[in-house]
Amino acid sequence: MNKLTREDRARILHLICEGSSIRAITRLTGASKNTVIKLVIDAGKATSWYQDRVFRSLTCKRVQVDEIWNFVYAKQKNVPTAKTAPADAGDVWTWTAIDADTKLMPTWFVGNRDSESAIIFMDDLASRLANRIQLTSDGHKAYLEAVEGAFGADIDYAMLVKVYGASPESAKGRYSPAECTGARKERIEGKPDPKHVSTSFSERSNLTLRMHMRRFTRLTNAFSKKVENHTHAVALHMMYYNFVRIHQTLKVTPAMAAGVTKRLWEMTDVVEMLEAFEGGRDYGNSN
Repeated sequence: MNKLTREDRARILHLICEGSSIRAITRLTGASKNTVIKLVIDAGKATSWYQDRVFRSLTCKRVQVDEIWNFVYAKQKNVPTAKTAPADAGDVWTWTAIDADTKLMPTWFVGNRDSESAIIFMDDLASRLANRIQLTSDGHKAYLEAVEGAFGADIDYAMLVKVYGASPESAKGRYSPAECTGARKERIEGKPDPKHVSTSFSERSNLTLRMHMRRFTRLTNAFSKKVENHTHAVALHMMYYNFVRIHQTLKVTPAMAAGVTKRLWEMTDVVEMLEAFEGGRDYGNSN
């Protein structure tokens, strides 16, 4: 790793964040596979550390949450017959939250789609907010206990419950979900504004995640082999999304729109922050 310059590290990380696979990056840059993997791990630790520090006392008003599926090593149904499968092999879910106004993603969590993960995710979201928010989730029942435990009555919370019917014969295929025939808005707590009960932004951010992370691409062999590496890659993506990538609607990055930073970051800035993390130095949130 010491042989890579700051520009080399920035180039590799940029390729990762734009959806290139590790093997493609080794062919483009000449870096070894182990070097690229180690850089992703180091960058994931640093970006997680930095975002955990600066995403505090946020003034979000409307937050949407969702979960996106993927798998590590093998799909859940194939784990029993998989050779040398690690203990954490199988389905993995990434819980995400997005501010509907600034498009900032202040928190995420990689785990299972169960109540324990929902509680961890919601407790972390609540700890980052400075004011009362309106929250919208899908109809996943694990949110009910988690939101109540994290916010109590100090929240305007509604669920958008989608209603599905059978898929038409013409639409049936390998990845054809049941047809969505409608959705109903259910007030859970407080006085949520019905006009803003939506999960559109969170669902769109899931698409962005799949497009920019090769590990989330279906029908490839680029899926994560270790859940730790999967978590580090997600943290790196969030750093790129929040600080580096200009949002097409906002014309600035989400972090700029939310007032977390005053300037547009480059990947070299991310590497500079990584170097500060590696050296045990502070990297202020005013950058």
